[in-house]
Amino acid sequence: MTVIGRFRQNHREFTGEVIEGKVYSHIGGKEYEMDSVKVLPPCKPTKIVCVGLNYKDHAAEMHEKIPDEPVLFLKPPSSLLGHSGEIVYPRQSHQVDYEAELGVVISKRARHVRAERAKEHILGYTCFNDVTARDLQKIDVQWTRAKSFDTFSPIGPFIVTDIDPRHLAIKSILNGKVQQSSNTDNMIFDPFQLVEFISGVMTLEPGDAIATGTPAGVGPMNKGDIIEIEIQKIGTLRNKVI
Repeated sequence: MTVIGRFRQNHREFTGEVIEGKVYSHIGGKEYEMDSVKVLPPCKPTKIVCVGLNYKDHAAEMHEKIPDEPVLFLKPPSSLLGHSGEIVYPRQSHQVDYEAELGVVISKRARHVRAERAKEHILGYTCFNDVTARDLQKIDVQWTRAKSFDTFSPIGPFIVTDIDPRHLAIKSILNGKVQQSSNTDNMIFDPFQLVEFISGVMTLEPGDAIATGTPAGVGPMNKGDIIEIEIQKIGTLRNKVI
């Protein structure tokens, strides 16, 4: 298992490996203390592909039938936000929700990839918060505006490689209180099936991110709140709402 991140120090951005709380640059192998660098989103996607209604418990909560195929939508790269960054509550909305999700990061171009070969195209896994202006989603019916505001795609803190993504505890924690608590084995379509389905629609490029859906328990955040997405074996993504 390797832990990979992107960082900034003195206006220089670099990719590095996290080992025992220190960062080792992939170029030159220079060592940094974690508190001396800014943690950036761990990937630079050309697109963020999201999956709606992909947990059995969330489908039950929403009184929706289990979909026959994954339901896809896109979020723009401009919505990305790193660990410890601030989620900006847009003036157009009066209800902004958290959604804890497992993120999948692509390592090499994927087009018409079968599920059994999907691992070959996955760099690793991370935490993702599919922040949503729920009131705007209901008004618009389609989801683009509600999910695309700047800072509405917190991701990180790091990418973890070589783990099985199908049996991981996943939680959202709002101001220290657990709001969502589930397991990725409740997914309707697992990450490998999603890579197959999505790559049959659009070419996935290195660095692209897939947000694999959220379990039951989504709810609103308010200005000043601290929201954490915690996934077993991966870590905790923490952001403040302003």
